[in-house]
Amino acid sequence: MKLFEILLVVLTLSSGLILLADKLHFAKRRAARAGLLDSEPVLVDYSRAFFPVLAIVLVVRSFIAEPYKIPSSSMMPNLLIGDFILVNKFAYGLRLPLNNAKVVPVGEPERGDVVVFHFPGHSDTDPNKGENFIKRVIGVPGDEVVFQGDSLVLNGEPVKYENKGLYAGHRGQAEGATLLVEQLPGRTHTVLETDYPRGEGQWTVPPGKYLVMGDNRDNSDDGRFWGLLPEENLRGKAFLIWLNCSGWFCKDGFEPSRIGTGIN
Repeated sequence: MKLFEILLVVLTLSSGLILLADKLHFAKRRAARAGLLDSEPVLVDYSRAFFPVLAIVLVVRSFIAEPYKIPSSSMMPNLLIGDFILVNKFAYGLRLPLNNAKVVPVGEPERGDVVVFHFPGHSDTDPNKGENFIKRVIGVPGDEVVFQGDSLVLNGEPVKYENKGLYAGHRGQAEGATLLVEQLPGRTHTVLETDYPRGEGQWTVPPGKYLVMGDNRDNSDDGRFWGLLPEENLRGKAFLIWLNCSGWFCKDGFEPSRIGTGIN
C-alpha cells in the first residue's frame, strides 16, 4: 500500500507538471511554428487524459476514504481475513500523503474505535515498520490500563464481559475460542479468547499515545508487545466493510452478507 501511495503521488505530480510546462512554454512554441510542430506530443496527450483521474484518486484516498484489506485473523470475530474495508481519513485530522503529517486537526480517537495506522515496529529494523495495521483503541491519553487473564481493568474499574459460548470459527480460523461481549465504556463489542492468555501487563497512556489491541486477544501482535501507538502514526477510522473476498477471483470464499456492514 505504501508503494502504491508513492507511485500515485509521483504520477500525479509528474503529469501535472508536464501539463503546466506545456501550457506555459511548449504549447506557445508549437503555436508559433504551426505547420511544423502543430501536433501535441504523446506524453502531453497522456498527461492530459490521466491527470484528472489521478488527482481525484489522490484527493479521495488521502483526505476522504482509503480502502484497506484485512490480512490476518487478529481482529476476529469482527473483521475477517478477506474483508475489504473503508477508512475515514478525516476522522482524526487531514493528513498529507507520504509523510502522514497532520495539517488540519479534526478529532481524536475514542476508546473502542477501530483504527488503521502506520505500524511503529518492534525495532528500527522491523521489515513491517511503516506498513498499515488495524487494531482497536483500548486506552486513550490519561488512562490506566491493566490486562490480566484476558480481562481488562480501566482506571481501576474492571470491564464487564458476557460469555457467549464457543466461537464456531471462520474458514478454519479461531475455531473453539471463547466468544465474549466486552463492555468498554461507551462501546460494546465482541472479542475472542483462548485458554492461553498473552500480553498481560499494565500501562499508563501519556498524551499523544494510544494503547491498541486486536479483538482476537490471544492471536494479535499489538500494543501489548511493541508499545503505545503514537498519534502521528494514525491513518484513519475504519467504518465500513464493502466486500469480502478471499483468493484470486474469490475462489477461496465470497460472503455477500458482509457487504455494507458497519464496523463496531
